[in-house]
Amino acid sequence: MRFLKKIKWVFCMLILLASGCGYPPLTQEEDATIPSDYTYIIGPGDSVSIFVWGNPDISTTATVRPDGKITIPLAEDLLASGKTPSQLARVMEKALAKYVRDPQVVIMVGGGQGVYSQQVRIIGQLSGGGGSGGGGSSHYSAKAFPYKKDMTLLDLVIQIGGLGQYADGNRASIIRNIDGEPQHFGIRIDDLVDNADLTANVKILPGDIVIIPEAFF
Repeated sequence: MRFLKKIKWVFCMLILLASGCGYPPLTQEEDATIPSDYTYIIGPGDSVSIFVWGNPDISTTATVRPDGKITIPLAEDLLASGKTPSQLARVMEKALAKYVRDPQVVIMVGGGQGVYSQQVRIIGQLSGGGGSGGGGSSHYSAKAFPYKKDMTLLDLVIQIGGLGQYADGNRASIIRNIDGEPQHFGIRIDDLVDNADLTANVKILPGDIVIIPEAFF
């Protein structure tokens, strides 16, 4: 009798695992929560090109330091992290006004990662293993990407190069911050890629964390 109860418990656990651990599905109905006013925010490690009109000698390129600051000719330790490119341009104009008459600054960001709150992070069974900062020996790998406007789940799968050999894409999930609270939703990557089910191609939002578990054999 006790053995039968144990078998029943294992069977229930298998059903729970196969159903995506009971997370409610993330559907295209949540698209209304996508911010329409998304603006890129500069983060540590970003490369910023500074153009000062009429002053090519002080126009330059700088990398945002881990403390979020940059140094340019005539201005040191300017806080860049957490600002939009236009906000940083106004800060630089104010700093350069001590030395340049009516400076006009334009900021361009290249090779950016952005702030953590806007990055899309993915961890689990990824193609190629290793991930960012990994050597491939870990059971799981991880990567982080800057969010791109109108990004979808398919875009993210293409960017990571696909799932790992042992991934269970239909048990994947997204942790999303909604009204200041993290919420967990199930997603169906296998249905999207293997079956071309476009109803599974949900929108990705800034700050999403995607988890791809190993298949249960």
